Order: sequence, then structure tokens, then C-alpha cells
Amino acid sequence: MSAITNSPPIPLQQSPFSLFDQWFKEASTTEPGLPEAMSLATATADGRPSVRMVLLKDAGPDGFVFYTNTQSRKGDELAANPFAALCLYWKSVGRQIRIEGRVSHVTETEADAYFASRPRVSQLGAWASDQSRVLSSRDVLVERLREIEGKYQGTDVARPPHWKGYRVAPDVIEFWQDVANRLHDRLVYRRNGDQWQVERLYP
Repeated sequence: MSAITNSPPIPLQQSPFSLFDQWFKEASTTEPGLPEAMSLATATADGRPSVRMVLLKDAGPDGFVFYTNTQSRKGDELAANPFAALCLYWKSVGRQIRIEGRVSHVTETEADAYFASRPRVSQLGAWASDQSRVLSSRDVLVERLREIEGKYQGTDVARPPHWKGYRVAPDVIEFWQDVANRLHDRLVYRRNGDQWQVERLYP
């Protein structure tokens, strides 16, 4: 019993977003590397799943945003099956957040603004890379990058039409807190219209 009584439970709140903001802020000060790194799970139209790491670029009541090449494998799968699951895990604080929901594109204005904020080499790379396609050699990619760099010499790099942002509008958000002896604390929020229903789960 001491493992439970010595660990304060995750506080119940009406909305999951204030708790997300609190946890993300704390992880940003303790987690080495990239606290915004999250796994993104997608599936084909017939349900075959795949997962990879992406970076969270915005979060709020409207959803959780990441950016990528729409012609990549994940882009193809989201076009065929516009639902996704996300998972953020911070070992430094023993916390995990899982998110499930429907996916849509961010606005062109939002995508342009974020693309403009990226390092120039990343902007050039978005043009040079046929993401998820077969690459015959690394030299081919390097040469394509040089060609794109020459094309945009002295000018701003335009956002490629196939490079966009995705927003996962959450239906479910689960918070997981590590507790000794595998007696973890879990809260799950489920959207019900404009409201959120929250329940505590067995570990």
C-alpha cells in the first residue's frame, strides 16, 4: 500500500488540456533531447498499422499538430484512413500521454508560417527528399540538395505543395504516471460532444 499512498494521484480536471500543458512544461525542463518527440501510429485503409517518431509543433483544444511530406508512407495512410494515435513518453518524469483522434490538414497559412520558421537546410531538404521512396545512393540525395540550393540561391525557399501540417483532433487522451511496483496511475478523457468525461483506470 505504501507505493500508492506515497504517490499523489493525477488530479481530476474538467478538461485534459490544462493537464497536458502542465506535464509538457515540466517535461520540457527535465527531458533530455526532444521533449516534443512523439510516436505517430497510422494505418492503411484495411487496418495494417505502422508507427514512427515525429515532432509535436502545436497543441491545444483544436488538436495536436505535426508536419510532414504528404507523399510519404504516413501521408498516404492518412489520406486513406484519416485517424491516428500519438504517444509522448518522458522517462525523466515517468509520464506518458496517449492521444487518439481524427486527422485533418492545418490551414495553408499555418503551414506557410511554420515552414518559414524552419532552418534553411531543412527547407531545402523538404524539396530534395522524395520521402519514403527508394533512394539508389546517398550521393543522389546530396546532389539533389545542391541543385535545390542553387535554385533558391539568394531567395526565400517556398514551401513545397506536398509539405503540409496535420492536426489530430483528440477523441481520447490518456495520462499515465509511473508508480512503484507497477501500480501506475492512469486517467482517460473521452470526448462526449463539447464535454470531456474522465475516468481513472486500473494500471
